Amino acid sequence: MTTDNPMGSPGVHAELAKRRKAVLPDWLNTLYAEPIDIDHGAGRHVWDAEGNRYLDFFGGILTTMTAHALPEVTAAVSEQAGKILHSSTLYLNRPMIELAERIAEVSGIDDPRVFLTSSGTEANDTALLLATGYRASNQVLALRNSYHGRSFSSMAVTGNSSWSPTSLSPVQAQYVHGSRRPGAPLADLSDADFVDACVRDLEDVLDQLHGNVACLIAEPIQGVGGFATPPDGLFARFKEVLDRHGILWISDEVQTGWGRTGENFWGWQAHADNGKPDIVTFAKGIGNGLPIGGVVASAEVMNSVAANSISTFGGSPATAAGALANLDYLLEHDLRANARHTGAILRAELDSALGGIPGVADVRGKGLMIGVELRWPDGRPAPEMAAEVMEETRRRGVLVGKGGLSGNVLRIAPLLSVTESEAREGARVLLDALREVGEARSS
Repeated sequence: MTTDNPMGSPGVHAELAKRRKAVLPDWLNTLYAEPIDIDHGAGRHVWDAEGNRYLDFFGGILTTMTAHALPEVTAAVSEQAGKILHSSTLYLNRPMIELAERIAEVSGIDDPRVFLTSSGTEANDTALLLATGYRASNQVLALRNSYHGRSFSSMAVTGNSSWSPTSLSPVQAQYVHGSRRPGAPLADLSDADFVDACVRDLEDVLDQLHGNVACLIAEPIQGVGGFATPPDGLFARFKEVLDRHGILWISDEVQTGWGRTGENFWGWQAHADNGKPDIVTFAKGIGNGLPIGGVVASAEVMNSVAANSISTFGGSPATAAGALANLDYLLEHDLRANARHTGAILRAELDSALGGIPGVADVRGKGLMIGVELRWPDGRPAPEMAAEVMEETRRRGVLVGKGGLSGNVLRIAPLLSVTESEAREGARVLLDALREVGEARSS
């Protein structure tokens, strides 16, 4: 890492970590053995409170999407804050309406309606409400290894036990195969055979349920699940089965939306041969750090709610103004194309680790959403190795995340404006850290 902030002081992090432990829950997770306080950022870099500079390859969990301290977003929020911060959905709200219009334009959904929320969790919660009410059923399908949020209902459809602390549930959830490959029973199948097996599994699960199923909720690429990536076309095949039963498809785009995969604007578009999702949820990147999420659905589905509703904070004026400026910047600078270009550079560099660096079992993902899975020689997941690599990349000045069912997958997700030189710099640091830890562990 680079120490270039003269205002930084050593020991700040340890003192703040002590205060944190005294007042916040033990189950609130942090990265690193010695957590760091991110003080400020600019472009693709952030500085901690002790003055260390880092190249940000995680974006606060894929949330800072365009750039840190993006002037266009800062100006939009500041201008709106000088007018009014809050009014709620009980009043007309110009920034909310203008943002919803832009999201509807790029959604790909026919006759779209947009509902804005404060988070991705709330967005998925709303999507489940829409689907179960529309279908008059509490039966929900989800993917194994999935993650959809931390509310009671979204945890009920989360297929990763590390992030779902209770078996109590407002819905009856059934889990099907779809994305996770290494370590799973279907790991050795070709892509075509894997898709066939997943479709047969879906049909088998449906045969065991009580007729009317509300929906399938699925991430096009599993985020917390370690960027597990299904073969293109999988959800198109699923859609054929779902349509025969009248089951809705919810595409959870909280992490895959807005062009992060490079090849498409939405993750579901890699599976679009046989139709579109009925409901799309989004969050994270659209706000560039502002708390916002939302749902897009056809008017028929969205307007099926038979009760009154409001949102106190969803689409608040300052948040909507900032998100609109962020979306405009993304589109005007074609950051999806940049994600495709720089993501290919980063992926090519990291692919060289396969077979060349001990412990690297898989490199996967699309665009600027890349996972590196680490395993021991006998095939067991290696979460300890992933933690060590994360510590080493931090020491060398790059921030990455981790995930996967066993916590053994590095999650690499640079900001969508990352430059070619920054992609190469980050790749070099990652490869050096992987090599140092892998060789030390194998000796």
